[in-house]
Amino acid sequence: MHRVTALVRPVQSTFELGCAAEVFGTARDGVPQRYAFGVCTETPGAVETSAGYAMSVSQGLGALESADTVIIPGWQPVEAPLSPRVRRALLKAHARGARLVTICSGVFALARTGLLDGRSATTHWARADRLRQEFPRVRVEPDALYVDHGDVATSAGAGAGLDLCLHLVRQDHGAGYAALLARHMVMPPQRDGGQAQFVPQPPHTGPDALDGLLEWAGAHLGKPLSVGDLAAYLSVSPRTLARRFAGRLGTSPGAWLLSRRIAEARTLLEETDLPVEAIASRVGLASAVNLRRRFRAQVGTTPGAYRRAFRVR
Repeated sequence: MHRVTALVRPVQSTFELGCAAEVFGTARDGVPQRYAFGVCTETPGAVETSAGYAMSVSQGLGALESADTVIIPGWQPVEAPLSPRVRRALLKAHARGARLVTICSGVFALARTGLLDGRSATTHWARADRLRQEFPRVRVEPDALYVDHGDVATSAGAGAGLDLCLHLVRQDHGAGYAALLARHMVMPPQRDGGQAQFVPQPPHTGPDALDGLLEWAGAHLGKPLSVGDLAAYLSVSPRTLARRFAGRLGTSPGAWLLSRRIAEARTLLEETDLPVEAIASRVGLASAVNLRRRFRAQVGTTPGAYRRAFRVR
């Protein structure tokens, strides 16, 4: 049996721990049991959870000594330091060949071991900037649902923990076994796209609205706007406009305009039954082919898959 041990701490997220337990620790009729699942904590005893109750954890850090995979199912608050004992236990487990896996905010604990230095990693999109700032040697991939290096692996938000766990099952026992397990869990064995499809769409008005330009452009997306048109609206040169965008929005006029077109396409996919061709025309991308290409590049999935996932009914 492949031994999977989850390292928990107060206040422990029940959902993130549940993701690991659901994949690695739940016996199912007709599905061969190929994992042994356990839970440990630094100080055995009652561990408070985010659901308002305490769970009893009898195993201490010694349980990591026999684990084949160690999972850190969240780490709250994210600024909580690693104690020297926990850090030593994680590094010792990794050194003898155990796989270290994090779900959502658990990446902050793993990053504090130094094992992610010079490597790519991911976390929930809302914490990606913080991870990047606190650990500049970690290459943060904010759009990835998970990143797997073999010996260490990280996942995005809590739901992406299931994606990563099923991915690890595929790595360990093949696609057929992972698909069987996913079928019993009533979920797809793999999801399309990345985190970009879940990130809220940026506003186009506010203190950085560039003297009404962003609101005006947002209202005229169906027209073939160019960077020259945007500059003309403010009666400035394209070069001056580019400097303003870079200084106030951190992007270029062309990149901002494309992101607004894609954001509007997302809204129309969510809220209307318009065909993709009509949506492409409404947002100024000319054709369904162009929309599909641009949409996949920015959102990580197709317009059709996005609509099926996020259609408001």
